[in-house]
Amino acid sequence: MAYIVAIDGPAGSGKGTVTELVAKKLGLVNIGSGSAYRCVALETINKGIDLKEKEKIINLLDEIEIEFKMENSKDIVYLNGKDVTSRIREKDVAKIVSFVSSIKEVRFKLNEIFKKCAKSKNVIMEGRDIGTYVFPNADVKIYLDAEPEERARRRQKQNEEAGIQSTYEEVLAGIIARDENDKNKEMGALKVAEDAVVVDGTHGTIEENVQKVIEIINKKKLKNNETKSVGEADSVDQKKDKNDKIDRCQKLQDEQKVLQEKQEDIKQKEALIQKCQEIINKILPKEDKKKELEKEITSKTKAIII
Repeated sequence: MAYIVAIDGPAGSGKGTVTELVAKKLGLVNIGSGSAYRCVALETINKGIDLKEKEKIINLLDEIEIEFKMENSKDIVYLNGKDVTSRIREKDVAKIVSFVSSIKEVRFKLNEIFKKCAKSKNVIMEGRDIGTYVFPNADVKIYLDAEPEERARRRQKQNEEAGIQSTYEEVLAGIIARDENDKNKEMGALKVAEDAVVVDGTHGTIEENVQKVIEIINKKKLKNNETKSVGEADSVDQKKDKNDKIDRCQKLQDEQKVLQEKQEDIKQKEALIQKCQEIINKILPKEDKKKELEKEITSKTKAIII
């Protein structure tokens, strides 16, 4: 039976590094949402699709196959059976991945791919809404947090090592702004799942935070095993049925959101048409009066000439 670990947290909390190390130590498949979006961007390039052709990009997800595997302690990403782990990091892919990831329908369809990946593998995934939206039925949910000042200090150190010029104050302001934006997103907002374990990684090293996460996972596994032994847990079939129902509900919610957005778009266009009509109605009488005035002047001119 597949086992799912969801790790959420704000930018700069170290969740990406922690997730990668935990995956290696526990032999979990690390599902990288960023890598998935890069695969879609790469296939867009491979098919020669123009970024203006949004529908074609969306339809790509009905044709492509994305897989995440761990081979020789390394996370490998496959696109249509081909190892693209290095290819998706190249400049041409990086250039368009932000646009691709902004398409909401792409996000919905990728969530279905993530669920498919997790059906037969023990996986771990990090992000903003993994435990609240992508995998609400995850076996373990962890929210890795850290104070903004500490996250800014870490990011500033990374910038210095990479030769990027910035001040601590600039980085801190950016992180605070990013937090506010992430918490108020219409979709995929950053928040703590009700049943998540919060880990404050402010004062811990990466290795210490990795160990905390591993301990939480192991305790949760042990508790689940104990529960099963006394017959209180759902059977495999019951759990599968429950998970399938959750997946169907989420799919319906996704479709409803897309429909609502299209309806809102139609309303905005109708309002714009109404405004244009009002402007036209204001202009037309003026044009009619102008013509009447021209006729009057013409007739009077003729009268004078005669």
